Amino acid sequence: MLFKTVSKDEFEKLVGIMLESNEVVAPTRVESDVHGDPIHEYLPVESFDEIDLNYETTAHSAKTYFLPYRENLSTYTFEAGDWGQEIGYRAMPRILLGLHACDINGLLKLDKVLARDVFPSPYYVSRRQNTFVVGIDHEPCDGGFCHAVGADTVTHGFDLFLTDLGETYLVEIKSSRGYSMLGQVKTQDVSDADTQAFKAVRHRITEQFTTDLDIQDLPNLLDMEFESEVWTKWGEKCLSCGSCAMSCPTCYCYGVEERASMDWKTGSKSKRLYACTIVDFAEVSGGRNFRPDRKTRLKYRFYHQHRGFVESYDEPKCVGCNRCGRACLVGIHPAEVIGDLQREERL
Repeated sequence: MLFKTVSKDEFEKLVGIMLESNEVVAPTRVESDVHGDPIHEYLPVESFDEIDLNYETTAHSAKTYFLPYRENLSTYTFEAGDWGQEIGYRAMPRILLGLHACDINGLLKLDKVLARDVFPSPYYVSRRQNTFVVGIDHEPCDGGFCHAVGADTVTHGFDLFLTDLGETYLVEIKSSRGYSMLGQVKTQDVSDADTQAFKAVRHRITEQFTTDLDIQDLPNLLDMEFESEVWTKWGEKCLSCGSCAMSCPTCYCYGVEERASMDWKTGSKSKRLYACTIVDFAEVSGGRNFRPDRKTRLKYRFYHQHRGFVESYDEPKCVGCNRCGRACLVGIHPAEVIGDLQREERL
């Protein structure tokens, strides 16, 4: 790895260079909530002034730019007893600017499933390979517990990563294209003062985490509390709306549907993201539903994130951003559910 420092004026110039020939997606303030707090989203920008790098979090994660809610997989035509198929992958470059460590860790988890597993998704891979990722350190967000799941820092999966030192950014360079990009503006070598300032920033961020959560033995706890009344308590609140999965940076379940025209001359295959909490998620042909009640569906969402994914990939799927908790209309926060399970186990 390689570290440099860059002044904030030079970094603004760098963003201008990025905007000249790339689509740049960055955190942008879009609205205020009922308390007057800003709401941010990752959106395409046309100027540096639209970007707010001091944001707390975004309502939706960067997953949207790798796994669209709905995407066309292929279109096909039938003619003269034969058929043809057209499949397209994204090839245009895109820059994702200002991602927090938890969101980059979310992409790394998606990589394990969709880019490096037995059957990689060419749609996901094409977007991932053509996306330049710039991360940035940040203060803990409200209700976030990324520190508890080890997602508050990140060591790879990005091209450049920024830490705000006041007048300058300390920049970690993680790829050759990151090195080439940063080389277009003036940078300085890291001094001893910069190193000490960086350590102070990281210490301050770590000390600000307030959510007390220990998930070290959570996979075993989930097995022991499989029939716990905790699932009934929280399941009765669940609206089965799927908001949690849609806002989650790592949920990737989807459904595929095919449609043909009435004259059987054209057709298409499309994919749409789905959620394991939705009532018909486990429904099969004939109307049989293997998870008919809300508490079971909610339980299996937690089970997948903190038990099944750990078994397959040696880490939880959750990155502790608490987007699902903020999106939930009835206030189902993962840290509270896990805390209830841990308290019941100690009784």
